[in-house]
Amino acid sequence: MVTIGKGLKHKTMSEAAAEAIRNRILEGAYAPGMRLRQDALASEFGMSRIPIREALLLLESEGLLTLLPHKGAVVVQLSTDEIEELFNMRILLEPFLFKRSAPLLTLTDFNRLEKNLARYVESLHSVDVDAWNDLNTEFHMTLYRHAASPRIVSTVQNLLSECDRHTRIQLSNVTAERNLAIEEHKTLLKLCKAGKFDEGAQLMRDHIDHIRMVLIERLQERPDAVGDTDRDLSPLLEE
Repeated sequence: MVTIGKGLKHKTMSEAAAEAIRNRILEGAYAPGMRLRQDALASEFGMSRIPIREALLLLESEGLLTLLPHKGAVVVQLSTDEIEELFNMRILLEPFLFKRSAPLLTLTDFNRLEKNLARYVESLHSVDVDAWNDLNTEFHMTLYRHAASPRIVSTVQNLLSECDRHTRIQLSNVTAERNLAIEEHKTLLKLCKAGKFDEGAQLMRDHIDHIRMVLIERLQERPDAVGDTDRDLSPLLEE
C-alpha cells in the first residue's frame, strides 16, 4: 500500500493523490480507457474517499480523466483525429498571431518572457507536470498579446488548454522532447529580439507540427491508446 495519506507537509491529501494518479497516467500505468475505482485508490493511498474524489475532479479539469455520472472515472483516450484537428488549427492560427504581435513586444514583455522561460526550463528539468503547461500557455499568450485579434487569441487560448493533456504525455516520457521544447522556446525569444519575425513564425509552425507528429507516432506505436472505454467493466466510484 502506498501510504501517501501520512506525513504530508507541503501538499494537501487531494493534491498528493492527484499527483500520484497523474504520474501513473502519464507513465502509462493507468492506460487510456481504464476505469479507476475510488475505494480501491483510497485503500491503496491510505486515505479517505473524499480527497480521492477531489483529486479525480482536479484531474478531470486537467483533461486526464473523464467522470461519468453513476459510473466513475475513465482515463482519457487519445484520438488521431482529435490530435490532427487541434494541432492543425494551432498551426494555422499561431504563426499569424505571432507575426502580428511580435514586432510590438516591449521591454516589459521581453522581461516577462525571460522570467517565464527560466521557470519553464526548471519545470521541465524537474518534470513538474503541474507547472510546465501553464508556463507554456503563458509564454505563447505573451507572444500574441499585441496581435489585436481578440477572437483569434481567445480561440488559441482554448486550443492550448485542449492540447494540454496531449503535450503532458509528449513531454512526460522522453527527456529529448523536453530538451527540444526548451531550445525551441529559447530560439523563438532570440528571433523576436533580433527582429527575425518570418523565421520566428516558421519555427512556431515547426514547433507545433513536431508535437503533432510525435503524438501521432506514439499512437501508431501503441494502438491500445485508442480503443473502447468499456473494456474494463469493474465497478467505479460507488455513491
